[in-house]
Amino acid sequence: MFEGFEERKIETGGAAVNLVTGGNGPPLLLLHGYPQTHVMWHKVAPRLADHFTVVAADLRGYGDSGKPSGDPEHFNYSKRAMAGDLVEAMQNLGFTSFFLAGHDRGARVSHRLTKDNPERVLKLATLDIIPTHRMFQIVNKEMAANTYHWFFLIQPYDFPERVIGADADYFIRYSFQRSSNWQDVFPEEAVAEYVRCSSDPATIHAICEDYRAGASIDLVHDEEDFANKVTCPHLALWSDRGYVGRTQDVLAVWRDYSTDVRGQSMPSGHYIAEELPEQTYVALRDFFLE
Repeated sequence: MFEGFEERKIETGGAAVNLVTGGNGPPLLLLHGYPQTHVMWHKVAPRLADHFTVVAADLRGYGDSGKPSGDPEHFNYSKRAMAGDLVEAMQNLGFTSFFLAGHDRGARVSHRLTKDNPERVLKLATLDIIPTHRMFQIVNKEMAANTYHWFFLIQPYDFPERVIGADADYFIRYSFQRSSNWQDVFPEEAVAEYVRCSSDPATIHAICEDYRAGASIDLVHDEEDFANKVTCPHLALWSDRGYVGRTQDVLAVWRDYSTDVRGQSMPSGHYIAEELPEQTYVALRDFFLE
């Protein structure tokens, strides 16, 4: 699905990072969401490779990247730890600074990576999120109904792991089949890859730990440096049909966290890059090249 790209696995001090890289030009790191892998960028990355050296990576715990065990404080799946792997991997590839775009969980890792390493991120793009810190401040019935998995996956070990593991294929596919036109959006080759990776018991545990961290240690880190906003240029794209886009003034929210943010809603569901690959490509290309 990434013709002409090179597959790599880079050992870091935290976890091995599985990635593909291709193209020429300034480096651009692409990060995926839940329950996906770097494959979510398969419709966009080859076109971006005409302008950038594209690196599409699997987050710690996802895809074929390393899967450390969880810990009582959930630090091993804090966004800080997950971001650290990627900084080290990019350094290994020879990139001390780079453009960065993340969707969903990858956008949350991207936000933390940028805050912890402002000298490395030249520009940041986030797809269909507002900060975790704000999400937990706006919990209500609609959010719980639309993002039920946030509250299921954070339950103590190993309840969600056992429930998902009982029929992981169904659980993962259901995530995509909630989209009205899912058969047109997600080729079976991509879904099969998501299912292959996310059915691994180690990945199921890692995903739960990612969300547990989001409801615990990540909030501690967010409170500690709340006053330190993202200062690089920041593009926010969001679904006009998703919970965040329907209920929040996304740019107004991000202005509490970024000093230079601009963006737009996209006429899609949550999976923007797969539902609207052309528009996503143009938006990212134009932002990173301007």
